[in-house]
Amino acid sequence: MATSMAPRGTAPSSKSQARFGRRTHIATAPTRRAPTRTRVGAIKSDVPPQPFTVREGELGKVLSAAIPLVLRLGTGALIGGYEVRLDADDDGSEGKYAIARFAKRRVAERSTTLPTTRPAKPITLYEYEGSPYCKKVREACSVLDLDVLFKPCPQGSLAFRAESKALGATTYPFLLDENTGAKMSESDDIIEYLFNTYGGETKVPFLLRRGGLATNSTAYAAALARMKGLSARQAKKIPEQPLELWTYEISPFSKLVRETLTELCVPHVVKYCPRGSEKRHELYAMVGHFQVPFLRDANTGKAMFESKDICEYIESEYGSS
Repeated sequence: MATSMAPRGTAPSSKSQARFGRRTHIATAPTRRAPTRTRVGAIKSDVPPQPFTVREGELGKVLSAAIPLVLRLGTGALIGGYEVRLDADDDGSEGKYAIARFAKRRVAERSTTLPTTRPAKPITLYEYEGSPYCKKVREACSVLDLDVLFKPCPQGSLAFRAESKALGATTYPFLLDENTGAKMSESDDIIEYLFNTYGGETKVPFLLRRGGLATNSTAYAAALARMKGLSARQAKKIPEQPLELWTYEISPFSKLVRETLTELCVPHVVKYCPRGSEKRHELYAMVGHFQVPFLRDANTGKAMFESKDICEYIESEYGSS
């Protein structure tokens, strides 16, 4: 269990390297970049957002996809070290997301424990949506506000399983971090590595701690809620460039999208934006609104909100039918 995290910008401690010695090779300390900003409305969504709306015929799916939110106590919904406060709503905050504005003030959210910059390159994870162990790692990535390149490896998949095994994967999830050279399997080891490397002073949440009585049991129960994203389906093509999905791990609407991406083995970069993430401002600046899931496909130029429309688009563009 990690209790004190190394400050951002330093290499993992020798103690941390020893712990991961069998699975990890650390080359250098991570190189980082500051979050980018774009003007409001720079990107037009092909499907406009419909806040707080469940589409016809989707209620059962959404309810079952929401079960993990309850079982896992919302782990992944808030950024590590989450803090909320009132800030002046001056001209400089015009392009910023806020959950509420009133009396020339805005409700501002942030992290008080995470470093202010992110890794230069996304973390790469070989995993699949239906695995309870993979879910724990995804929750950790959400808490840490990371960008992650997912290469889905459900049962029956070929390309990414072969690719990961060539890198040394024996089980899933399997992590490849090009920022440090780290490679490892085992969810608990990956979680501790991520917090030690990218967590600053952030503590590992209760339901992500190694050896916790409820850690694996609730993850298993959450996975049993839908039993989707376990097996590969035939896809007519794999995109040349990974799709981009803005979300946070506990969103039931985003889970439906992730299931489709996993089963079709579509590579995608997840821009995790839990409450308190600076990336909420980025998305708000790009499209003038914040809502997840939001999908961008650089291969076709499509961009859209709404999980049902996103799933239908993915099936139409990449599915076999």
